[in-house]
Amino acid sequence: MTDRAAAISTGPFDLAVIGAGAAGLWSAIRAAEMGGRVCLISRKPLAESASFWAQGGLAAALDSEDSPAAHAADTIAAGRNLCRTEAVRILTESAPDTVADLIDRGLRFDRGPAGDLELALEGGHSHRRIIHAGGSQTGREITGALARIVAGQPGITVLEETSAVALWSDGSRCHGILTDRGPIASAATLLATGGAAALWRRTSNPWGAIGAGGVLASAAGADLADLEFCQFHPTCLSAPGSDADGALITEAIRGEGATLVDSEGNRFTDELAPRDDVTAAILQQIERQAGEPVSLDLTAIDTDRFPSVFRMLETAGFDPLNEPVPVSPGAHYVMGGIKVDLHGRSSLPGLYAAGECACTGVHGANRLASNSLTECFVFGQRAATAGMEETATRNPPSPPTWRFDPPTPATREAVWRLAGPMRQQSRLEQLTKDPYPLAQAIGAVALARRESRGGHRRSDFPGTDPAMDGIHLTYRSDGSIEQERWP
Repeated sequence: MTDRAAAISTGPFDLAVIGAGAAGLWSAIRAAEMGGRVCLISRKPLAESASFWAQGGLAAALDSEDSPAAHAADTIAAGRNLCRTEAVRILTESAPDTVADLIDRGLRFDRGPAGDLELALEGGHSHRRIIHAGGSQTGREITGALARIVAGQPGITVLEETSAVALWSDGSRCHGILTDRGPIASAATLLATGGAAALWRRTSNPWGAIGAGGVLASAAGADLADLEFCQFHPTCLSAPGSDADGALITEAIRGEGATLVDSEGNRFTDELAPRDDVTAAILQQIERQAGEPVSLDLTAIDTDRFPSVFRMLETAGFDPLNEPVPVSPGAHYVMGGIKVDLHGRSSLPGLYAAGECACTGVHGANRLASNSLTECFVFGQRAATAGMEETATRNPPSPPTWRFDPPTPATREAVWRLAGPMRQQSRLEQLTKDPYPLAQAIGAVALARRESRGGHRRSDFPGTDPAMDGIHLTYRSDGSIEQERWP
């Protein structure tokens, strides 16, 4: 149900979930099914989260010739010697059962003429293991289905169009959440607020992906990690000056045969290499072409497979059926976020995180395509289970006075210009002076990693330093940075 007054007056809850994307919806559902009293807080109406716009699918080893071990090997290879191997094992071994659970709950994934699940191929994968729902509308289908399940759960109180403004924390424990409609006390608080890729002006993400969860967590005393790693999606539409600039052209299209071509129409790279490699190849080709974008040739692709992509391109004024469309990289996914353990626990007792706002270490320095939705379900469930073991504090401290303030357009421009796909010391130093806390943190951590690895590339340190294999940079709430090797 949706009842603001009841939610605020009848706390404390067992679990307060902030964010209604795939991770937040699934965490709320699983906690309620364990008998928990759950409050789900959503800045927008349900099913309008960043997950709603996701074109990618879920990665899982479902084919008889595939295996979780092969999926894990691909994930670790894409992660550039920075993945937390135990997190990868949990993700890949849990993925097939997670898909089966979702199907049992009525989620409908695309199937072939014989009724078998259609398995797509995406960059960095050695097997076809990506399932979609409604072609490139997977996010819409999944969040819609999960929202309907939430509506049928009497243990979940939903607060729509409600924004979190601070965590209820005294620096030693989280006691709930402060919203623009009042405080909500909870034994456990789970942030599922999505990523931060919209901090970069050129992005495939909706405006709300500004890293609010990380800012809230850091202000409350929690550690962040891996903030230097942003995955720049290789094939974002290049249409400067238009609303369509940066629109995502799903990787699955390249898996079905779309090719990247230079200004002369010649193919110049392996389209199915890991995303950081494809992005680097595109940037190099753009430089060779004096700044002119490269193009994606979709003329051989069946429009029925990706109707929303072709519709978007035609609406933007392009003719993808007859000529290649210009593309260049855009910020798409951040590997870093709130540092959590394998059960979603942050360094601040009582605070959990799941989905893109969390840093489990599963992605390392570069996310393998379509692992993110899988992560939302696998680690969202683990966080909900662990959170249900918390006990509410009888006498919580007074709420803090700090309140969240969103970034300005100037910050988004600065992050793109100073910490874009290619970085250098002088620009990163400028970013550390930005007024938005997460922009400052990104600049500081990117400055501290003096090498190029995965989604973090520096022109002044172009090589990868083997001594940094497995080393994560943790950003403390006091602004200090520590090197850590996670178990």
